[in-house]
Amino acid sequence: GTRIIYDRKFLMECRNSPVAKTPPSHLPDIPGVTSPSVEELKLENHHVQSCEEKVSTGEEEQFDMDI
Repeated sequence: GTRIIYDRKFLMECRNSPVAKTPPSHLPDIPGVTSPSVEELKLENHHVQSCEEKVSTGEEEQFDMDI
């Protein structure tokens, strides 16, 4: 068989391609796999709200950690 061998530089350049940043058009919607799960969306939304509350009250932590 014939092998196609790509060098590292070419593959690193492909990562910046617009095609590499868009999902395939016929990808099924599987929560938690191909789209964020409901729990992840709730956690992300809660994190955004808690960050907004910290900024509005003036108490901002030095490091922001997700647990």
